[in-house]
Amino acid sequence: MIAAFQSVRRLVTAAMGAAALLVLQGCATPPKPYDYTAYKVAKPASILVLPPINSTPEVQATPSVMAQMTYPLAESGYYVLPVSLVDETLKGNGIQTPDDAQQIPAAKLREIFGADAGLYVKVSRYGSVYKVINSETAVTLEAKLVDLRSGELLWEGTASASSAEQANNSQGGLIGLLVKAVVEQIINSTTDRSHPMAGIASQRLLAAGRPNGLLYGPRSPNYGKP
Repeated sequence: MIAAFQSVRRLVTAAMGAAALLVLQGCATPPKPYDYTAYKVAKPASILVLPPINSTPEVQATPSVMAQMTYPLAESGYYVLPVSLVDETLKGNGIQTPDDAQQIPAAKLREIFGADAGLYVKVSRYGSVYKVINSETAVTLEAKLVDLRSGELLWEGTASASSAEQANNSQGGLIGLLVKAVVEQIINSTTDRSHPMAGIASQRLLAAGRPNGLLYGPRSPNYGKP
């Protein structure tokens, strides 16, 4: 009887410990606030968006992402060099790949384009993945903002967007889920559903005012506000 009671007590204690651990995990410490000291000193007003490095198999990732980064930056209060001008200028100087473009020294980019800061972007995920009972289209971006006058890092961040965020639960059971996944995969393969996801990810990454995100630029009415 005593042994059985002790066994039950041990189980209850273990369960309480596990519950406490889950509570602690659920109350995780929020991300540490980003240090904007260098950013605030530099006060960039114009930004050069360099062609994003594509680490995915999807060849359209670079142009798709680059075409959608100007808007959130402009809305955040910055002057952004036109994407077509940047692309033509780089190619006119023999720079054919994003990797080569991002290897150009900051001082040289400043000399060529006259921008205060350069945005260095990497596409780490772009495309659709078939997962048996669902098909997900996702884009993940990483970015660094560098002062082209000093070469100093001003800010860095990452953002993602996925079609799974908007997915609705199927009412057709397992068969319904499988059919839905196959249909979505066919649609994803015949249309570029990653492009709108790239737009959402770009907005999340570059829209000023988000926690640990970019600061507002001098063309924004929110410039200089905390």
